[in-house]
Amino acid sequence: MTLTIVPKEAEAHLTWTGLLAAFEAGHRLPKPDIKDLFCYRGPDTILDRATWIDGLGALVKVATVVPGNAERGRPTVNGSVTLYDDITGELAALVDFHLVTKWKTAGDSLLSASRLARKDARNFLLVGAGTVARSMVDAYSSLWPDARFTVWSRSRATAEAMGLPVADDLEAAVKAADVICTATMATAPLIRGDWLQPGQHLDLIGAYKPDMREVDDAAMARARLFVDARATTLHHIGELMAPLKSGAITEASVLADFYDDPASFTRTSDDDITIAKNGGGAHLDLMTADYIARMWRGR
Repeated sequence: MTLTIVPKEAEAHLTWTGLLAAFEAGHRLPKPDIKDLFCYRGPDTILDRATWIDGLGALVKVATVVPGNAERGRPTVNGSVTLYDDITGELAALVDFHLVTKWKTAGDSLLSASRLARKDARNFLLVGAGTVARSMVDAYSSLWPDARFTVWSRSRATAEAMGLPVADDLEAAVKAADVICTATMATAPLIRGDWLQPGQHLDLIGAYKPDMREVDDAAMARARLFVDARATTLHHIGELMAPLKSGAITEASVLADFYDDPASFTRTSDDDITIAKNGGGAHLDLMTADYIARMWRGR
């Protein structure tokens, strides 16, 4: 087997609609086996994710998360992605880590928004001003070309660096938005449920550990809840674990994930408040890396 090296230049051959089609196809395959391993050093994390999807292949993704890198002018998240042949298990491709992470993370929430956000949405609020927020501008714009973006961040200088209108008052910005995307490293809720308005959609991206949250119990209780995969979110991420423990929600409150009938992963009226939690499991990394590798080979 010839090993494929997929560099960041592969991005020129990718489209958001192409990735969403790959996600839809991937979720029609058997459910994956997924294993995650975490290692910690103070605030720093190593996340080792492995998965195998019968009919698609296998993947191992190793990510290091070092929050202090922001002050060093270096990426907070780094790592490697390896793809393995579905039949033989041979190493098939090495795919640029940052490319996979960008497209997987943004594409995950874009798929949710494509089903849950109102088609007439115009005002998009980005809570957080890092790499993921920048990716979401491109992703959302692919489906909502008339989207208007506002950004809020704890650091105004970081928000201003995005070149978008900056919100100083988070509560007011949330109330004025049609779509709210949170992509922060918050460990305590930033958004309160009593701020939410009928018809809004929230894409929650940032929380990925049990001690992380971006919205409070009231928000989770008010909204119709969805996740990308129950197996990688319900008992793994603070955004779900905390309100489950408090009794604000139950497991039945999560109405659907991407493995359910798409007809159940939708809003029922223009007044619904919907929340989609992006857990970003390794199976989505595999679907994304496979899509990227195929586009690179076929260029």
